[in-house]
Amino acid sequence: MKKNNIIKLLVILVIVISCTNPLDEAYIETMEIYRAGINEEFADSSRSILTDEGLAHFTGLDFFPADPDYFIKAKFVLNPDPEAFEMETTTERRPIYVKYGEAHFELNGEKIVLEIYQSDKAKNMEEFREYLFLPFKDLTNGEETYGGGRYIDLKIPQGDEIMIDFNKSYNPYCAYNDRYSCPVPPEANHLNIRILAGVKAYKDH
Repeated sequence: MKKNNIIKLLVILVIVISCTNPLDEAYIETMEIYRAGINEEFADSSRSILTDEGLAHFTGLDFFPADPDYFIKAKFVLNPDPEAFEMETTTERRPIYVKYGEAHFELNGEKIVLEIYQSDKAKNMEEFREYLFLPFKDLTNGEETYGGGRYIDLKIPQGDEIMIDFNKSYNPYCAYNDRYSCPVPPEANHLNIRILAGVKAYKDH
């Protein structure tokens, strides 16, 4: 190989390496471990929410490729006067929630505001009192993802920023087993964009 060609290849290699973010690579590896743990739980008959038939055919959930761009740092705005309300579910059950605050951020060129909720029941339980609930719908629902929307679990932030990882968005239990009653994402959290992150629609065979 001519010397000039070798130099060109070395230059290209340096450019490729310099464009690869080690933090992104570490994040993707972490997500793979996280997802393997989820699949392990689904496959475990003692912990799985799947039906007997679903468990018999289970080979793993389908996910979008982990994408660090969907790991969002959002501005958090605390709701100064939260009022309890009944959240709609897929059944007649109406659990009590409050709107704990809002997340403000930009994604795919769109300025977005999402409401974040706290369960009245969970806040009185030691192991869940720091947890917040973010249900949402987007334009992938009914196509790549479950038609009823997806959820993200959060924790109460210490300041005016909150991290939202759409790569960890998951399906309601109702997507896997109709014996469950699942919250329906409020209209305020219906997004007019496609969230190509997190778990995809479930297929039981």
